[in-house]
Amino acid sequence: MFDYIIVGAGFSGSVMAERIANELNKKVLIIEKRRHIAGNVYDRYDESGLLVHQYGPHIFHTRVKYVWDYLSQYTDWYLYHHHVLGSVDGNKAPIPFNLNTLYTLLPTHTAAKLEDKLLRAFGYNVKVPILKLRNTDDVDLKWLAEFVYEKVFLNYTTKQWGMRPEELDPLVTGRVPIYISRDDRYFQDAYQGMPQKGYTAMFERMLGHPNIKIMLNTDYREVIKADWERKAVTLFGVPFRGKVIFTGKIDELFDYEYGELPYRSLRFQFETLHQERFQNVGTVNYPNEYDFTRITEFKHLTGQQHGYTTIVKEYPQAYIKDVEGQNIPYYPIPRPENQERYEKYRDKAKEFDQFVLLGRLAEYKYYDMDACVARALRLFEEKVKGGTQE
Repeated sequence: MFDYIIVGAGFSGSVMAERIANELNKKVLIIEKRRHIAGNVYDRYDESGLLVHQYGPHIFHTRVKYVWDYLSQYTDWYLYHHHVLGSVDGNKAPIPFNLNTLYTLLPTHTAAKLEDKLLRAFGYNVKVPILKLRNTDDVDLKWLAEFVYEKVFLNYTTKQWGMRPEELDPLVTGRVPIYISRDDRYFQDAYQGMPQKGYTAMFERMLGHPNIKIMLNTDYREVIKADWERKAVTLFGVPFRGKVIFTGKIDELFDYEYGELPYRSLRFQFETLHQERFQNVGTVNYPNEYDFTRITEFKHLTGQQHGYTTIVKEYPQAYIKDVEGQNIPYYPIPRPENQERYEKYRDKAKEFDQFVLLGRLAEYKYYDMDACVARALRLFEEKVKGGTQE
């Protein structure tokens, strides 16, 4: 009945399904554990009629034109540029930290002095990691690096990951930028926007091909059995010889043979307010106060006109796979020992070429949405289209 099985109906699985159905004219079965398609970008209208993102805010942005053009087949766009403020010392300052942030948080003469030194050392319209600032010989720039680290990064990271930055991969700290610019946008990519009718509507169009069948509310282990010794797969108890594109957790695929791969999870608290606006920008970060990390107001993101507004507060939490409410794995935890464990699973999966691993959970790597699309398109060309059996 089916030429391909895809586990997961998020970006990775859905792009792959669309390509197989349209490019190869082959039949695809998507098996999805949740009761809906679109993975973590699933959006819905709440009881007040406001469009909200069920699993936290997702703003699409990319520098890659072919990714934008690919998705534009399935949606028109609301052209939106995301702005984020951070609550620091009682002020709301632009994030990422830029020249405007300097003048918001510091006395004018101090900000002007630092601006001059940044421009002389690095030039304009440049993103400088604070690790690079820390390594300069200039005392004032070293101080600025520590200021940004302490005020913007340290406590936010501790809340987000449940550990201090030094316990994480050093690259996490090294990537924190100071943007030598007056550009207050959170992203500077050439293509930015929101699907005009929402992400779920875009996915419905993407998966609307008659060759694609979708099983929702189904754990793949209920219908697929993989014999790793014999290198054999059955679907509904019948031998299946096509490829299985797997976008779920790689450790679960192997019954946690080498132990669990750790993740961080999130809890979202939605509030609908009987007012038109709650905050001045889409997202406000709270690095140093409260237990939540940020508040997002969806009307900024969607452009929706409505007398009420819905906000969401985001609470990082531990991931526990068997505890309802904590069992959604959002972020792989970047530590060397976790990467080593993942590589054991990856190497074992390579022995079974009927399986193609794709996406954030299967590859234990956090991908932005555009990177998910780009990788799915590339893997389709390399591992699926090239190996198609007539």
